Amino acid sequence: MRVAQAISVRLDDEAARALRALEAAGMSRSEAIRAALIDSARRLQRRSELAAEVAGLEADRDDRDEMLAVVGLMESLRAAR
Repeated sequence: MRVAQAISVRLDDEAARALRALEAAGMSRSEAIRAALIDSARRLQRRSELAAEVAGLEADRDDRDEMLAVVGLMESLRAAR
């Protein structure tokens, strides 16, 4: 079993309000802080993954050509109304 690592944080007003809201929802301070750290790290990872996916799509000339063809088709259908 791994021993937990204790840390100390200084909270600004916004962070203190968020912590109070999480505590009011039934979380302990430790649970709330752990959850916030994990959620934040996951969001950062997901942003990084999405940025890599976007870069890959932008670099895919065939995909870009197909996208432009679909946009052209949609515009022509809209103009035909």
